[in-house]
Amino acid sequence: MMHNITLIYGDGIGKEVIASAKEIIDYSGADINWDIVEAGYSAQERYGTPLPDHVTDSIKKNRIALKGPVTTPIGKGFRSVNVALRKQLNLFANVRPIKSYDGVDSIHKNVDFVIVRENTEDLYSGVEHMVGEDAAESIKIITRKASERICRFAFNLARKENRKKVTLVHKANIMKLSDGLFLNSGIKCSKEYEDIQFEDMIVDAMSMKLVQSPQDYSVIVAPNLYGDILSDLSAGLIGGLGLAPGANIGENIAVFEPVHGSAPDIAGKNIANPTSAILSGIMLLKYIGEVNRAETIEKALKEIFKDKAKCTEDLGGSLGTREFTQEIINQMKG
Repeated sequence: MMHNITLIYGDGIGKEVIASAKEIIDYSGADINWDIVEAGYSAQERYGTPLPDHVTDSIKKNRIALKGPVTTPIGKGFRSVNVALRKQLNLFANVRPIKSYDGVDSIHKNVDFVIVRENTEDLYSGVEHMVGEDAAESIKIITRKASERICRFAFNLARKENRKKVTLVHKANIMKLSDGLFLNSGIKCSKEYEDIQFEDMIVDAMSMKLVQSPQDYSVIVAPNLYGDILSDLSAGLIGGLGLAPGANIGENIAVFEPVHGSAPDIAGKNIANPTSAILSGIMLLKYIGEVNRAETIEKALKEIFKDKAKCTEDLGGSLGTREFTQEIINQMKG
């Protein structure tokens, strides 16, 4: 079956790591027609906007996208392309699997959980203003509709992947109305999934417990800000952002992307580790039903990790992006 998929290389190392993921996916035999569009700095220069309408039109049409990292200027310039995509396409769930691999140096082994983060509201709604000249106020928005939707998504993901526990993260002891609403939404939803264990955890305690014993967790669901912070913390437990894939998923649209940034300082030097992009591609293949091809790629990647000589520098080897990609393809041939 032919799959039409939007491809966005992005900025910086995005062009290299997404090219790597695309090459490996193509070699797997997946029948994909890539609709290549441009977003980010290059689009800003060419079209006067980092997110031209034809980009979102392509994603709406194809319903699936593989996207590279896009640089967001700090304190000035255009707002985040990622945030804009999530809002325009109603990609309400951010999904980040956290999994350790043998051969990769990491703080913990035998880690395998998923963070499900609400993607559309909380402090990331961007509702803020100045109060006089010396104070700034940002408004935290939590709604029952979005909270119940993300909690059900987390429980459904647990069922689909045969995971037995969902942990809801909050700070309802302090923010009794906003986080209290999120917590109560999770408690309500949990009653519909009696086959799955449910617990809640205050976010600061959650941070400590993830560092101590991440093996105790299976699916973690959180509001936007907490989910964002815990995702990066968790990536640090398994070797860094270069090993963490991600997806932004809505009712019938999904955008898959590496969670790391565009790293312009190393762009074009053939030293970027494409693992996060490759793992995001594996998520994409599973999402469209190409499970066998996804498992073939992941199996090859696991074998490569066990041999430092076949890895990129950050994984203890000396290979460049292109050479690492070829090693994975060679492993798939074998």
